Amino acid sequence: MSIEVLNESGVPVDETSIAALSRHVLDGLRVHPLAELSVLLVDEAAMTELHEKWMDEPGPTDVLSFPMDELRPGHMSGGADEDGETDPGLLGDVVLCPSVAERQAREAGHSTEAELELLCAHGILHLLGYDHAEPEEHKEMFGLQAELLGSWREKRGG
Repeated sequence: MSIEVLNESGVPVDETSIAALSRHVLDGLRVHPLAELSVLLVDEAAMTELHEKWMDEPGPTDVLSFPMDELRPGHMSGGADEDGETDPGLLGDVVLCPSVAERQAREAGHSTEAELELLCAHGILHLLGYDHAEPEEHKEMFGLQAELLGSWREKRGG
């Protein structure tokens, strides 16, 4: 699995942990082991620009997802090539804003690392087509998010 984590936020973040969490989430959702994912950490100015351009919303946000291929859990392939081999597909980009995450973490009473983990898992679920606009969608997405984060923390011993 190709997971690239780029930190352009100016805030120290454990990129290795973000990549490991991403791998855990993708494995838990049975995403093709060769699928590609990019996680980008940006500052508030860059996040504000993205948020306004793509969501038509003012100010920075915590996480944005930009899907590339239409992939779904358990069916994670971009199709087959001419030899019938499965194409793992390009999931897309998850963009996180650590400074927004830090504020939210304080308000929620947990660490910035825990907030970034939550936001990263949330962003990956959006890449895979999950949404939370309707009550049933919300229940499914947030339930799956809690399950994945719970198994991640259990795996890490905390």
